Amino acid sequence: MTRSERLLDLLQQLRQNRYPVSAEVLAQRLHVSVRTVYRDIETLRRQGADIRGEAGVGLILHKTEFLLPPLMFDENEIEALVFGMRWTLLNADSGLADAAQSALSKIHAVLPEKLSQSFKEQALFPLYGRNESEQREQQTLRIIRTALRGNRKLSFHYTDAENHTSRRTVWPLAVGYFDEVRVLAAWCEMRQAFRHFRSDRMADATLGESYPTPRRVLMSEWQRQEGIDLSKFDIW
Repeated sequence: MTRSERLLDLLQQLRQNRYPVSAEVLAQRLHVSVRTVYRDIETLRRQGADIRGEAGVGLILHKTEFLLPPLMFDENEIEALVFGMRWTLLNADSGLADAAQSALSKIHAVLPEKLSQSFKEQALFPLYGRNESEQREQQTLRIIRTALRGNRKLSFHYTDAENHTSRRTVWPLAVGYFDEVRVLAAWCEMRQAFRHFRSDRMADATLGESYPTPRRVLMSEWQRQEGIDLSKFDIW
């Protein structure tokens, strides 16, 4: 393993831990000495990584603009990235689709030549086409994403499976993208309970004020009540 690869591995180890981790543990994982870990930590700090720690507590990487260079990606990871971005291009609203295209361009621009060729030759393609009603749905999804980012209330007319229409005000939690439908999980003020709403059945969506309960608290309670485990998506 080269020193640059070791630095990237160390950074990845720190990224995967929410809580401080000791230099001894890092040394065991990377098969190096504790002294080497501390020397590498100082190198990463000089390069801009906000790594903090103290004796008896451990080391932790704080949120920062310091990014893991894409040369860390192996071919399987590149396949996953490209396939995921291509799926977003076909299935998400125009805002996310544009962001996916931009991300692909940025990743491709900084990959070393060997991996760049692999990137260009990826042959995994999600096959999906939008019909007219799904195209109209995209504006609703853009508003939902804005509400999620700002922890804001969302109001809309909703038509249920029995064709009954009501005006709902909800506290958005998450959106699930299924093969055929997109579903918003939210706390419904009318029902005083968690409910799920298909975005293709929403109309006249508008943003409201911030809702009072932190979304992470609501998410935890929603997952508990529904028996949902999203831990495999928890990568930060």
